[in-house]
Amino acid sequence: MPRMIDSIRSSSVSSNLMQTAARGALSVPPPEMLEILVYLATQNKIFAERARLTLAGFDEGAARVAAADPRSPKEVLAYLISPGNLRPTLLPLLLENPSVSEESLAELAASATRLTVETIVKSARVNQSRVVLTALSSNPHLNPTQTAAVKEKLASLAIVEKADPELAPQSAASEPSANSSIPDESATPSPGDGVADEALTAYLAEHAAEIAAENKPFQPLGGVHEQLPSAAEPAEAVAESTTVAVSHDSGAATAARRAPAKKVFLSTEEQRGSALQKISKLDTQGRIQLAMKGNKEERSLLIRDGTKVVALAVLDSPKITDGEVEKFASQKNVLEAVLRAITMKRRFMKMYPVVRNLTSNPRTPIDVSLGLIKHLLTPDLRNLAGNKEVSDTVRKMAMRMFRQKLDVTKRD
Repeated sequence: MPRMIDSIRSSSVSSNLMQTAARGALSVPPPEMLEILVYLATQNKIFAERARLTLAGFDEGAARVAAADPRSPKEVLAYLISPGNLRPTLLPLLLENPSVSEESLAELAASATRLTVETIVKSARVNQSRVVLTALSSNPHLNPTQTAAVKEKLASLAIVEKADPELAPQSAASEPSANSSIPDESATPSPGDGVADEALTAYLAEHAAEIAAENKPFQPLGGVHEQLPSAAEPAEAVAESTTVAVSHDSGAATAARRAPAKKVFLSTEEQRGSALQKISKLDTQGRIQLAMKGNKEERSLLIRDGTKVVALAVLDSPKITDGEVEKFASQKNVLEAVLRAITMKRRFMKMYPVVRNLTSNPRTPIDVSLGLIKHLLTPDLRNLAGNKEVSDTVRKMAMRMFRQKLDVTKRD
């Protein structure tokens, strides 16, 4: 008996069944359902968008099984590993799956975000592949420590391959663990700051009039009490901690207090307090610069800035991660303009969790929510219909679409 995927490839099924397939509602095993969705998402113009949204919310357990299985179709693995579709939770499994081609890994390594790079550099397979390491070395999100480690690893592989090319993989695998992985120094400045400089210059030029008109101090929506250190830890302690480094040599402790340390280890509360103090001293242009070039903690504060031109700069930062955008989409203490701006960026709207979070966020403008509801999966439509925090208009629309989808499923 032929598989359903074969019938769909040959276009020998009805349009209604194709629509059901694009929603992931066929009665087939999860591996075949995943294969069908990938085919529709990449090969079928009519149902591609619906299939991509379904894939974005596809069952995590089934996706993990497919990502780890060397027998999974190459088309499925290629889709899962592609930068635009990649789920962070699947990345470690895909990196070690021998059926994922080195070419795919190299493409990902060259363009990966900083967060993804941190996972890639820990992969045993990556650290044994000259092709992938070479691509990784060109990634602008590598920090200096990681860049040096990649070059050292490439040099090591070159020596091994020159001595005996057939033994290169085994020799690389047998090296001490200290050399087989790349240090993770996320606190080190990234060479990609040049990209942020370009983005900053363009943003300042585009919004020059707004910046001049809105030169206001930092006033975060929701107040600042959530961002300050705990009462048990005075602000003075936070300020002092920024000049003290953790040292393995107790004799160096006194010297470390006399001069600023090169590396600072702060608790989460200290980081928030320190970042808030830093931001509070900046004018509008200074906060925009920090929004573009700062770290994750600083972006989490600046996205709440009551000055719109500053908050929107966070979304234009080349350093912003998918996880941050997903979180921002659910926040109630941001400007409506921020939530609206998220929908204007194609990269963000490719992520189903962002779409889902925006529709369930009572802060999202009604017209934006209504435009996104059609992209929700049936379970999320049901949840939205029962969400008393959103407006009645949004809930009624969600209920109407939920019933329509149920009727279509019953007819199929």
